[in-house]
Amino acid sequence: MKYSGIGGQAVLEGIMMMNRENYAVAVRRPGGGIALKKDEYHSITEKHALLRLPFIRGVFRFADSMIVGMRTLNYSAEIFAEEEGEPEEPSRFEQFLDRIFGEKLEKIIMGAVMAFSFIAAIGIFMVLPLLIAGLFRRFISSDSLMAFIEGLIRVAIFITYIKLVSRMEDIRRTFMYHGAEHKCINCVEHGLPLTVENVRKSSKEHKRCGTSFLLIVMMISILVFMVVRVDTIGMRILSRIVLVPVIAGISYEVLQKAGRSSSKLSDIVAKPGLCMQALTTTEPDDSMIEVAITATEAVFDWKAYLRENFPDTVIPEETGAGTGTKTPEETGAGTEAEIPKAV
Repeated sequence: MKYSGIGGQAVLEGIMMMNRENYAVAVRRPGGGIALKKDEYHSITEKHALLRLPFIRGVFRFADSMIVGMRTLNYSAEIFAEEEGEPEEPSRFEQFLDRIFGEKLEKIIMGAVMAFSFIAAIGIFMVLPLLIAGLFRRFISSDSLMAFIEGLIRVAIFITYIKLVSRMEDIRRTFMYHGAEHKCINCVEHGLPLTVENVRKSSKEHKRCGTSFLLIVMMISILVFMVVRVDTIGMRILSRIVLVPVIAGISYEVLQKAGRSSSKLSDIVAKPGLCMQALTTTEPDDSMIEVAITATEAVFDWKAYLRENFPDTVIPEETGAGTGTKTPEETGAGTEAEIPKAV
């Protein structure tokens, strides 16, 4: 495996792929075609050199992923709203908000959703495990053992949450697109031409997955809270909130090292995350793989990558996203293209 630098995310009936500042989101329309949008996003870390330092950059990279993720999710939702015909008349409240905030309304809503999501995640995955673990404090005097029990409860809540949401049809399909995203990246990073056949036989697990990041966060939190000890319940809750950036920063560095290396140590570190991905990735069908290939080819020259890193690989003359159709022409930042359904 050779690091390619590309990453992605599953969205509603589609895939987002990102290569440095360029990203593309491809969405399968209900009618069969693929809507493609390309754009640019410059990381928060570019604003100051301090933000690019190890153990600091991870917090802002996580914020970057949330911002791009919200943008691409909104785009995929818009594609499906277009298919539903005439848009509904906005409510009085929506009209009021539009008058007050104008063009800034979308950014404000996105910021509010991100803030609510962050607060909810802290409450469910950091504070709640602490409160549940507190029920055992009357029987257990060891702070280290209590931190370990809290960590186990945190992992159990996460697994339960994933299993519950995976019962929803939309989430199940999103997990299939998640698998297609991983398969595309694994395909090129293992020296195979990006075709449906090659992607299909590639692994749906990948070391740099966000699921692995979350699991590493949980494991690092156990170690951190074994060291950080406070007496009152209020201070314990505060420590779980305040130390989130520290834990995220450490976890990001661990994930990056494990994701870019093929050493035995990195394989051991990545193994729990890969096992956890069995819950968040599912084998995709060929139509989903086509969407993933379309998004990948929009931002990543995989042929040049294979020539440089796998010179013995035989590259076909023309792939057309592995479907028999020609690859769409470059559309530029912030523009869209429509790709017809493959025959």
